[in-house]
Amino acid sequence: MKIDLSGKVAIVTGGAMGIGEACARRLTLAGASVAILDQNEAAGAKTADDVCKTGGSCDFLRCDVTKSDEVERCIRDVAAKHRTIDILVSNAGIQHYGDVITTSEADWDRVISVNLKGCYLAAKFAVPHMLAHGGAIVVLGSVQSFTAIKNSVAYVTSKHALLGLTRAMALDYAQRCIRVNCVCPGTIDTPMLHWAAGLSPEPESVIRTCNRMHPLGRIGKPEEVADAVLYLVSPMSSFITGAALVVDGGRLVPAGGMGFQEGGTGAATQK
Repeated sequence: MKIDLSGKVAIVTGGAMGIGEACARRLTLAGASVAILDQNEAAGAKTADDVCKTGGSCDFLRCDVTKSDEVERCIRDVAAKHRTIDILVSNAGIQHYGDVITTSEADWDRVISVNLKGCYLAAKFAVPHMLAHGGAIVVLGSVQSFTAIKNSVAYVTSKHALLGLTRAMALDYAQRCIRVNCVCPGTIDTPMLHWAAGLSPEPESVIRTCNRMHPLGRIGKPEEVADAVLYLVSPMSSFITGAALVVDGGRLVPAGGMGFQEGGTGAATQK
């Protein structure tokens, strides 16, 4: 069954690069008119231009998702142009490394503001445009919505909170035909991953380790996450709301992690 979103209007926050860009491209290929909200003007404008050159409908609006007035203005402009908003993909996010001692208050506030408050603000101003006819919201969480990695306290906290926000909104708007779901990726080949790997003196070793963390033996592609998002905003998922769809190559499956699976109790019994 081909997913057809013709006539639908979608907003993708953080849509200039990475998973957000892949989502914008997938949604336009399915027929939706897409508005990218992002701070990165050069990358956002290029993505929108590339999509339009392939026959899709895509606009770029520069937006800091932590600023209420900017989010409200951008969403109002999208609704004014298209007369409706049907889909919100809340993807904008940043990473910061540190524990509670080494994470400054400013860094804590920044991560929580972009990752969590940004999602809240996007929904706050998009949902009123969906109340009359329904809609679909997808929040980009993470495997860190369920578990944690060391030295990443602000990011892990924000991703846990996004899962709670997803479930709360799903319950609040279920009877208004607005579905809200969360996609939780594992390690994905994005600019953020390569930035993080670049913090190490051996970036290639970091990528190899990331590949090994996943039972499928590799990190994921942005398009693979975008396919899950496309499914959750489509009529094919019409009875799904408040769910968390894990797209992680099996990363959350093995008890003790992949290293334990290779040399731990169960593995030791193999002949």
